[in-house]
Amino acid sequence: MPNFDSSIPNIARIYDAMLGGKDNFAVDREAADRLVELEPLSPLYAREHRRYIGRAIEVVAGRGVRQFLDVGTGLPTMDNVHQIAQRRAPGSRVVYVDNDPNVCAHARALLADDVDVAVVEEDLRRPERILAGAAGSMELDEPMCVLVTGVLHFVPDDDDPFGAVGCLVEAMAPGSFLVISHITDERVRDTRPSDNRSGLAVYARSNAPMHPRNRVVVERFLRGLEVVDPGITCISEWANPDPPLIHEELRGVWLAAVARKP
Repeated sequence: MPNFDSSIPNIARIYDAMLGGKDNFAVDREAADRLVELEPLSPLYAREHRRYIGRAIEVVAGRGVRQFLDVGTGLPTMDNVHQIAQRRAPGSRVVYVDNDPNVCAHARALLADDVDVAVVEEDLRRPERILAGAAGSMELDEPMCVLVTGVLHFVPDDDDPFGAVGCLVEAMAPGSFLVISHITDERVRDTRPSDNRSGLAVYARSNAPMHPRNRVVVERFLRGLEVVDPGITCISEWANPDPPLIHEELRGVWLAAVARKP
């Protein structure tokens, strides 16, 4: 395994700890515990995020897409993109991308036996390199689905996440889809800021501080695309016939959208 600093909380391992995974260290579990202390529903938010990703993949696969590029994948957990896509459409190809060498090493070890899955160690801020790395496993002139979920709010404006996503969208063939999710700084109530505000301090001590954005700013990632119904909504409500009772809380925490390139 590559060298790493286990004394600094890692966003991928924090998320893994929040989901009840085992690929994390004490410092990551402490950060997750602090998030739960500040916002007791945080683990439920994490699970709802995974469920949203599953529903989005089902919708996109149902429209005939058989290639998936997951940027900022994080540690492999239950019901990964390739598992969902291949259940819906056997033979679907998936390329996982992450800038953490430990995440990539772990993913390669777990996915070594699946010939339709590849792992690329690269950063969202270098989209051209992502596309170059994916080209060996995907047909870039055919429709694909680019997933940028749970990662955009870790890229500051100075690093131009809008330009990076725009570069990926420009490279997508017509009929492709973009799937995003983003922590928002909208308020749940006038008297209470959403939980991500209290969680900012926790992530500020991690390997990637958080940068929440409001709905208007998040819409910039979707320019030039046809937003799929139900539009930009909270993760628990997107294409969910039976959203959980916490959806009122989630409206001020996580935004989700799927859009098609015409």
